[in-house]
Amino acid sequence: MDNIQRIKQEKQYEKYVNQKTPRHNVWVNMLKAFLLGGTICCLGQVIFHYCEFRGMDRELCGSWTSLTLVLISVLLTGTGIYPKLAKWGGAGALVPITGFANSVAAPAIEYKKEGQVFGIGCKIFTIAGPVILYGIFTSWLLGLIYWIGTLVM
Repeated sequence: MDNIQRIKQEKQYEKYVNQKTPRHNVWVNMLKAFLLGGTICCLGQVIFHYCEFRGMDRELCGSWTSLTLVLISVLLTGTGIYPKLAKWGGAGALVPITGFANSVAAPAIEYKKEGQVFGIGCKIFTIAGPVILYGIFTSWLLGLIYWIGTLVM
């Protein structure tokens, strides 16, 4: 009898979990991510072409595009719009430059009430820190492999 009661309890729990677990439509989520990421990339392309139209060389256009996209991302993060966009568009908000700017600005805004040193100073890279760390380490490792490869050949 105890075994039957346990099986019945497990089925009730499984039914409860199925009711509470949110259902996601993968195709809709992919479409939203595509639209948001594509919009960010198109905005970057518009900024780049505007800079070209103003007579700047390609390298300077790229710099201004990057700076402008970071500025827009930080402003949207500060006003609370970027998190809403990220919630709607999911992975589309992870376009590298804007997503990285958001990952630095969001903790700075969140922890500013704890002060300049113990709030912003200590917490600003909580999200972006691992990306920076492993990016630098991977670059170093690949540079070492390249250097060893040039010595061997």
